[in-house]
Amino acid sequence: MPATIKIDTAKPRISVIITTYNAPEELWLVLLGYEQQTSRDFEILIADDGSDERTQQVIDRFRSVSSLHVKHVWHEDNGFAKCKILNTAVKQAVSDYLLFTDGDCIPRADFVAVHLQEARPGWFLSGTYNNIPSSFKSLIGEQEVISGEAFKLSWLRKHGLEFSPKCLRLIKSYSLRLLLNSLTTTQPTWNGCNVSGWKSDVVAVNGYDERMRYGGLDRELGLRLNNLGIRGKQIRFKAICLHVDHERGYMNEEDLKRNLAIRQATIETKSTHTDFGIRRAA
Repeated sequence: MPATIKIDTAKPRISVIITTYNAPEELWLVLLGYEQQTSRDFEILIADDGSDERTQQVIDRFRSVSSLHVKHVWHEDNGFAKCKILNTAVKQAVSDYLLFTDGDCIPRADFVAVHLQEARPGWFLSGTYNNIPSSFKSLIGEQEVISGEAFKLSWLRKHGLEFSPKCLRLIKSYSLRLLLNSLTTTQPTWNGCNVSGWKSDVVAVNGYDERMRYGGLDRELGLRLNNLGIRGKQIRFKAICLHVDHERGYMNEEDLKRNLAIRQATIETKSTHTDFGIRRAA
């Protein structure tokens, strides 16, 4: 890994890659969240795992009201193929730095700025989402996202959110959140809901392993980065996004076992590369 990375200033500073699949209402609120960002030097790529025309309609609607550049990266619905569409989006991203998140994770207004401020050569940034009960689906709308009310712990508590240690991510005190970030014992892993890193590093490990389905597919890429010498930095108390809980009908025990076996092999062999990624083996 070089000591510095040459950045092309003619490009957007960061490419935000958002995964989605047939969740147009959630995606609309997420896009509104990016419209509120304090740092706007970024492009958006919607990594779409085969959604119907409703997702295209949401993207068209957003383009009509926003100056942000949005690419719709889509392939046909052939079952869960998130890794494949992510790799396609990585190839199409023009920025030197990539931020990965999900189409149901609404970003706070400083979300992109935090990732840009913390980016360093030789590191990736590991965040998470703030999961709130499904009952909030009817409470968080356009106005709550645009005003920022949805990210205020006082507003969430007022509307029934039970307090837990995870709520500390939403406290107002910046200095306390910095302290908590430094004290957390949670390991910095590659979490697809809120993670960023250099495109050159992601390409060096050949992106996501397309054999993997739901369950740990993100972390396996992070393991290969670790094996390459790229370390993770924890930013879970700084880079904030909200996720309204929902059912996960795509979970499959057989897939989870296969994914775990691939991850374990990556650990044991100290692999830095997959033959099933951006560049497929001959």
